[in-house]
Amino acid sequence: MLRVLAVDDEEPALEELLYLLRADPRIRSAEGATGATEALRRIGGAVDAGPEDVAAIDVVFLDIHMAGLTGLDVAQLLAGFAAPPLIVFVTAHEDFAVQAFDLKAVDYVLKPVRRERLAEAVRRVAEQVGDRSAPVHDTAHDQIPVELGGVIRFIPIDDIAYAEAQGDYARLHTATGSHLVRVPLTTLEERWRTRGFVRIHRRHLVALGRIDELRLDAGSMSVRIGTAELAVSRRHTRALRDLLMRQGGR
Repeated sequence: MLRVLAVDDEEPALEELLYLLRADPRIRSAEGATGATEALRRIGGAVDAGPEDVAAIDVVFLDIHMAGLTGLDVAQLLAGFAAPPLIVFVTAHEDFAVQAFDLKAVDYVLKPVRRERLAEAVRRVAEQVGDRSAPVHDTAHDQIPVELGGVIRFIPIDDIAYAEAQGDYARLHTATGSHLVRVPLTTLEERWRTRGFVRIHRRHLVALGRIDELRLDAGSMSVRIGTAELAVSRRHTRALRDLLMRQGGR
């Protein structure tokens, strides 16, 4: 049974969110705060009181655009707490999903809030609260948010075969399709280096484990991943060959 704090500086939106939350049988209590300052005061008091106190908060459903401190500011401040509540962002703006991912949000729900979409967010929270032995941010690190038909979904990074630069965006390719995210390829390269991704070209970042073939033709190198053939630039050729040789020798 979850103890919830909902934060939104627009009272009609806050009341609607609280109504939907209180109708969910997995919610023990749902209280509201009309701004970041009030929310931080209540969260700070709940953390100081401990998880068994009547004022304890398991999760904060947090709007992003608010007067004064934004929801992203609040999440950054909560990251400094020893045992902060989980965070679900609830916003009319899809542009901040990557920042939410970086701040280890459990979910990102777009307004207007649909009952079934909110229920999915509650399910995600309940799973994490129910497994206190696991770090609450592991799932966030293993997934990346993408927008699909006006809904933010989280896809496993392990499902991504390669990423393709498209200006300040990147297109993520999986076995079932592709997804455009508002994050530069250089940022993904830095984040995913330890997950087995390697840059092979200024346009492509690939998962080493997804390479099916390495092809050499008249001094040029390319890799095949499924049905896609991707060129390897000269500057990345030696490093990629060495990586694959080391991987094959394990």
